[in-house]
Formats: sequence, structure tokens, C-alpha cells
Amino acid sequence: MAQMGKRAEILKRFGQRVRELRKEQGYSQESLGAACELDRTYIGGIERGERNVSLENIKGIADSLGITLAQLMEGL
Repeated sequence: MAQMGKRAEILKRFGQRVRELRKEQGYSQESLGAACELDRTYIGGIERGERNVSLENIKGIADSLGITLAQLMEGL
């Protein structure tokens, strides 16, 4: 059970990080989704910590934000 809580926590922290960077750069969920070829609702799910995002999609988000994977993961 504790492991599931840890998994949920990292998803929430990752989602908060994506939201923070998206807003800093002036993207809406829809425009970020379009930039990285993901649906707006999927971006919302990521930001709420509901999605376990694939590495390919994480890379796409980082590229769309113009940052490295390390920068995207900073502070997690």
C-alpha cells in the first residue's frame, strides 16, 4: 500500500511541475497539447496526477516547453 502512495505522489508532483512550467511560458493546456501532439484532456490528467505518462510523452512535453528532461524533472 505504501508503494502505491509513493507512485501517486510522484505523479502529482510531476503534474504540478508541468502546470508550473506551462503557465510560466504562457501556454494553455490546449496549446501545450497541440505543441506536443497530445490532447488537452490528457494534459489536464497529467497536471492532476491522474496519468502515468510514457517516457516518449515526457520527452515531447520537455521539447515543446524548450527545456531538457533534467530541467523538467528538477525538484521532483
